[in-house]
Formats: sequence, structure tokens, C-alpha cells
Amino acid sequence: MTTTRLSARAAIASLADPGSFAELRVPEGESVPDGPLAWAGYDGARARATAATGETESVVVGAARVGGYEAAVVSFEFGFLGGSLGLRTGDRLEAAYRYAREHRLPLVSLIATGGSRMQEGMLALTQLQRVAAQSALTSAAGLPQIAVLRDPTTGGGWATLGAGADVVLALPGAQVGFAGSRVRPPEADPAAYTAEGQHAAGHVDAVVPAPELARAVTDWLRLLAAPRSTEPVPPPAAQADAAAPATGWDAVRRARHPDRPRAGAYLDAYFGLRMPLWGDRAGGTDPGMLCGFGLRADGDGSVVAYVAQCGTATLPAGYRTAARVIRLADRLGIPVLTLVDTPGAANDAAAERAGAGAAIADAFAAVAAAGVPVTTLLIGEGGSGGALALAAPGNTWVTPDSYFSVIAPELAAAILKRPASQAPATAEQLRIRPHDLVSLGVARGVVAPRARP
Repeated sequence: MTTTRLSARAAIASLADPGSFAELRVPEGESVPDGPLAWAGYDGARARATAATGETESVVVGAARVGGYEAAVVSFEFGFLGGSLGLRTGDRLEAAYRYAREHRLPLVSLIATGGSRMQEGMLALTQLQRVAAQSALTSAAGLPQIAVLRDPTTGGGWATLGAGADVVLALPGAQVGFAGSRVRPPEADPAAYTAEGQHAAGHVDAVVPAPELARAVTDWLRLLAAPRSTEPVPPPAAQADAAAPATGWDAVRRARHPDRPRAGAYLDAYFGLRMPLWGDRAGGTDPGMLCGFGLRADGDGSVVAYVAQCGTATLPAGYRTAARVIRLADRLGIPVLTLVDTPGAANDAAAERAGAGAAIADAFAAVAAAGVPVTTLLIGEGGSGGALALAAPGNTWVTPDSYFSVIAPELAAAILKRPASQAPATAEQLRIRPHDLVSLGVARGVVAPRARP
């Protein structure tokens, strides 16, 4: 099965529970011959498109159940004038957004469009402003938007419904980009205009094969419909049964041990289902930062957003991705769990050019401004401000195999003009052991391993 070139209704049927789709009827406005520009032959082109597709416009809107979860649905008909946006398309899209807000539903968009309709000129282009306004109102109402990028997703449809969604999924091989194939520079790399290229650049959260798409959308709807706590979520249990380190240097060596449990192990134990969000939406990604939403596996079943460092130096794109997810969770009223584990922020020339300082500042700001509770667990290295940027003030916990330091002991020794051999003694002076952090008031407590049945 492929949904890249399905009709609008077939695309809906590929996701929706059988018989659940109810089309939203939108009153048709008055039309003048050949449209607002009196474009010769426009009426005939529309009539032929209707004859070919059975549709009277380039988008079908309504409500459906997907995996048992109710959602407002928008589906583009590419066979109708290339899925282009015109005045009537704007009417339908606006109606779908309003329906979603009135019924408190997530909006799922199945996009296949070549852009704005030339035969309606600037009036067609201004429909993008209508869509943007409706999207902003829906976001402000705390309702999620999920986009599925079919083939093609270009022009204003990509730059509004697609790229503006909270969760962006794409089908393999789909053409995705602001510039369509006939208007981009002839020397442009075609790979940049694909679902895979957009994912690599951090603009798409996941490329999902068509047979797995219904499951992926269902899982997202399940997550977003799950109960959410208004209290801070508990930190995960420690994944290693370790005694308190005797010295600061012991803490450093233990946190740096290659066999120490990492973020993946903590996330797998904490969540029964988790779905990733990927990329900073500004052209960057960081494989060392895992972000997304998950359902707690402890029987509570509530939804939690997670941001997890994986023990590597965090890139600017990683901080921007983290900030993006924390702000989305805040808007949706979902509590946040952050797992801190980094030797520090990346500080090479590439990181500086990519805006390391601004990205770290953005992460600090996202945590500080969050209206939802944030819980932090330090699971390994806590390297300076690069780690602190994702730590919740007053609700940070630590594992027995972790340390937190204003600076790495080796660097502290160098700044103090001490020989490298003095790094262990400097670590002791910094008071960076887990129980030191608790006594200093930096951490609330040291988490224990989960009790075995």
C-alpha cells in the first residue's frame, strides 16, 4: 500500500477506522465566471478536475476516528489542479480548524499540494495567511496538529500546514520543499527536496513507510489523548546498583565508564510507548539528544514529554530541539522529564558558528518559562552550563553513578595552573559527588534502583 499518490478520500480511508469519516460540508461562496481574475478557461479546468476526481475542490475536510481516537481531518486531492490552494480551499481549511477547536480535537492533515492556485492570483496566495491564522488559534487553544507529508508537499502547503505542525511525518520518497520541481534552481540537489532530505535537516520528525502510517498516527493520537499530571512526575529509578563514590574522582570515573547505563535504558524502563520528535526546525539535528513524548509504564499511563542527553557533547541543534519540545509540552499541558548526561556543550568552531550561546540560552529560557512541571534526573556526566541548561531548578535528582560540576576537574586544574596529576584532588575540592550535590542543595536526592519483586 502506498499513500503518496492516493486520492484524498483513499488517503483518509488508509488511516481512518472503517465508516468513521464524516465530511464537513462547507457552504460554497458565489463564483464569478472564470474566477476573480477572469482567467480564460479556468471554469473549464475546474470542471475537468471535478470529472476526473469526483471532487469540487482540492481538499476534503471532516472528522474521523483513527485507531479509535477522534480527530479533525484535512486531506488534499492532488488530482484537482495539483492540490492547489484557492479561495474555496481556504474556506474548507478554515472550517476544519474551527471544527477542531469547537470540538477540542487534534487536527491531522494529509498533505499533497503543489502550492497556491495561479488562476486566482494574489487572492489564492493570501489563503496562506488564513491558514496561518487558524493554525495559530488552534495552537493557542492547546490542540495538537499532526501533518502527514504525501507526494508532493510543496509551496505554501508545506510552509503552513506541513512545516507549521507540531508533529511532522512523511512518506518515503515524497517530494517535500518550498520550491516545486519546476521552479527550483536547475543545479539544486534534488535530495534536499525529499522527505528523507528534510528529515536529515531536522524539518521532519519521522519518515514512515505507508504500511506503518496508520499505526504511527494512532500512537500519536493515543499519546496526545492520554491523561496528564499537573504534578511533577517522579524521576526514573537508577539503572545501576552502585554504592556512593568514595571520592570526587571516583564519581567522575564512574560517570565516564563506557558501560554505565545511558539515556536509552532509562527511557525504555520509564515508558511503555514513546514517539520521537526530531530536529530543531532550523536545519540542524543532534543524534545525542533524544526528544519526544511517551506513556509512563508504571501503571499510571500518563503522557510525559522527554528530553534526554546521551553522554555526548550537546550540539546547538540539540538545545534548540530540546527547547522546541519543552515549549510544545508546555502549550499542551504535558509535564516534562529531562535526563542530563553530557561532558558539556559542544565548543568547537562549528558549534560557535551554529550559535551555541544562543541555543543554550534558549534551553535555559524554555525550562525557566515552562508552566508545566519539569523533573530532571542526572544520569551520568553533568558538565557545566551545557548540562545545567536542561536541569529543573528545585526538582533535580541524581543517580549514584553521576557527578555535576561547574567545570571538568581536568580543566579546573589547568585554569588553576596545577599539573594534570592534580585533577583528582581538584575534583574532591569541587564537591561533585551525588551526595555532595544533595548536601549543597543542588539536588533533591539520590535515586535508588527499582526494587526487585
